[in-house]
Amino acid sequence: MNKIQPFPHPAEALVLARIAEPLRKRLSHLRMMVFDVDGVLTDGSLYYGDQGEVFKRFHSLDGHGLKMLQISGIKVALVTGREGPIVDRRAAELGLGDVMQNVRDKGAALLSLAAKHRIELEHIGFMGDDLIDVPAMQRAGFAATVPDAPAYIAQAAHWVATRSGGMGAARECCDLILASQQKLGGFFQPGRLGTGAVQ
Repeated sequence: MNKIQPFPHPAEALVLARIAEPLRKRLSHLRMMVFDVDGVLTDGSLYYGDQGEVFKRFHSLDGHGLKMLQISGIKVALVTGREGPIVDRRAAELGLGDVMQNVRDKGAALLSLAAKHRIELEHIGFMGDDLIDVPAMQRAGFAATVPDAPAYIAQAAHWVATRSGGMGAARECCDLILASQQKLGGFFQPGRLGTGAVQ
């Protein structure tokens, strides 16, 4: 169990300034964070050409955050209801091994990830933005969403980002987790991310 120290790094103190102690304790136990893609890692826009979906817009801040989680020993997975090579490519860039696409039951997907990695659900977080995400949000130990999600999705969440999906919301979530586990301050050390880190 992670022990919360009274004097965090200044960056961690800044991130945690508006976070209640119960949420901080909940985050301190996370060992895996699972993200929806459309509306969370992207702004939810779908771009189509004659051959189908052409591209998605990802944000480098989010990519950096997912890498920081992995470097800190927190597993990261993507679970999306859609399917396409773009998500596989982005996951490969970030070194993500757990990518589940065309998922209709995200609650079952979360159970599958928990069993695969032998992690209790209370130690897994999920960030989603729509009805299909609610079963996973309800099972996860930590549920997060974006500010432009429907109000009834926000009610199912423990925390709502201030940044929009695809505009740094996932990074904000990553920073919150890392700060709660006193792992964010370590990234201010030179070379912690290594050279040429993909964002």
